[in-house]
Amino acid sequence: MPTNKDVKPIGLLALAGLEPYQEGKDEEYMNENQLEHFRLILTAWRNQLREEVDRTVTHMKDEAANFPDPVDRAAQEEEFSLELRTRDRERKLIKKIEKTLKRIEDDDFGFCDSCGIEVGIRRLEARPTADMCIDCKTMAEIKEKQLQG
Repeated sequence: MPTNKDVKPIGLLALAGLEPYQEGKDEEYMNENQLEHFRLILTAWRNQLREEVDRTVTHMKDEAANFPDPVDRAAQEEEFSLELRTRDRERKLIKKIEKTLKRIEDDDFGFCDSCGIEVGIRRLEARPTADMCIDCKTMAEIKEKQLQG
């Protein structure tokens, strides 16, 4: 069963049936066409994750058994535990996707939360939930590592 790490955002273009966005000459950043492009990507990603959740629930119901052998029971419990952790990460990702869709609705998408500059079309296609430009994200990661170290 795939995990959310198997669901790479760049593959979301294909999932949504889209090609990389081609900007027109003198096209305004985050115009309605670009916003719709990202809305489609995010919606397709969210739908795929929801389908995974549904499949897990069905799988766990179908496979649940009370094995008399403790080793078999432990193996099944470990498998279910891993699936539930994966689904929990995906649930958090769905919330992040929904937050990003709300930002599109509120006309607050595509700009860095830290410095306000454009995040960039290609970065957003690679990570549609990105809310920082690459420079600010890099600095935040460096600071985080320094605090941990």
